Amino acid sequence: MSRILEGVRVLDLSQFLAGPHTTLLLAGMGAEVIRVDNPGTGDTLSGAPVFYGKDGPSLEKRDDSDLGIAFLKRSRAKKSIALDLKSDEGHALFLKLVEQADVLVENFSVGVTERLKIDWPCLEAVNPRLVYCSITGYGSTGPDSGRRGYDVTTQAMSGLMSITGQPGSPPTKAGSPLADTVSAGFALSGILGALYHRQATGVGQFVDVSMVDVLFSLLFDEPLDCYPALGMDYQQGNRVMRFSPFNSYPTRDGWMVICCGTDAMWQAICAVVGRDDLVSHEDWGSMSWRVAHNDAVDAMLGDWTRENTTDDAVRRLTDAGVVASAVHTIDDLLQWPHLQARGMIDTVEHPALGPLTGLKAAGFPLKFSGAETGYGGAAAPSGTHTREVLSDLLGLDAEALDDLAARSII
Repeated sequence: MSRILEGVRVLDLSQFLAGPHTTLLLAGMGAEVIRVDNPGTGDTLSGAPVFYGKDGPSLEKRDDSDLGIAFLKRSRAKKSIALDLKSDEGHALFLKLVEQADVLVENFSVGVTERLKIDWPCLEAVNPRLVYCSITGYGSTGPDSGRRGYDVTTQAMSGLMSITGQPGSPPTKAGSPLADTVSAGFALSGILGALYHRQATGVGQFVDVSMVDVLFSLLFDEPLDCYPALGMDYQQGNRVMRFSPFNSYPTRDGWMVICCGTDAMWQAICAVVGRDDLVSHEDWGSMSWRVAHNDAVDAMLGDWTRENTTDDAVRRLTDAGVVASAVHTIDDLLQWPHLQARGMIDTVEHPALGPLTGLKAAGFPLKFSGAETGYGGAAAPSGTHTREVLSDLLGLDAEALDDLAARSII
């Protein structure tokens, strides 16, 4: 089958996670992603812990085979060139690459691209069909646009940390870098929308992704501004304030989640746990009462789950039509036949060592009936494809490339 973004060329100027994950998703849909690194410093990920090499994982770099795991995962299916954008010749070569590009992705702090003369106004003049995606902590406009941001600071500034965790606990970030990865998904959708618009109009555009905007748009679906009037804590732990029971519960051998979204599910729960007396109880039978008295509901249900294994409790509840599941550990996930059948467990390849049997990465998460997806090939060390790209796209010969390399422009 064909690849949806086959023939789309992406220049990747991004670093760390939000940008590289965006371009990884583009590569998974078939785009030609060309990572552009500084020839003096290389990429930002291959030399950062945690490392993986011939002797397995390590927090310290032991030999040349040890490469950052983030690099090995996030740079899959991408080409790499090294080009000094601060030099006049390197900048001129980059503009020629822009002429032949469809998409550019960057996540520099606001102001950096202007100093490098590679901001949207500059590049739009070079290629009006270019889709230029900028991912920043706070966006390219607004009074705080100049603030630098990492995943945790945008989780904090968006309000996510203030509503995460158990009531009364300190502000807590999500267990994974959600600001980066969710923003990457939004960036992907913005890029695809802009490409669709370009197909209709022939004109590219600037896609401005703010990580704070992204997180706020997700968390504020909840009526959080009404919580004080309802006497509710902003931190709800694993609860959802509209339903009860809806929480995580300890079992004999682990943890499980039980979600009751309808009266029919409540009746089924009561039957499974042997509390038929609560089915039509004046108080317990009402979702509103249970939400208001959730601690009592959780205590009753927790007494039952503690007496059962996770598998048995989940099976009995799901057979009765209740939404319930185990809480998977990472080991559980890697052994889960469902994820394996969905192609979601990939073996990571090392550019020198080949497939690493002890290191896994996520497969491409979108499935299409009429298109092939996936990440082919190992992460390319910085500059691997410089000569190939500059020769094929710009027509530079070996003598010109040797001269540029001798002067550290490439």
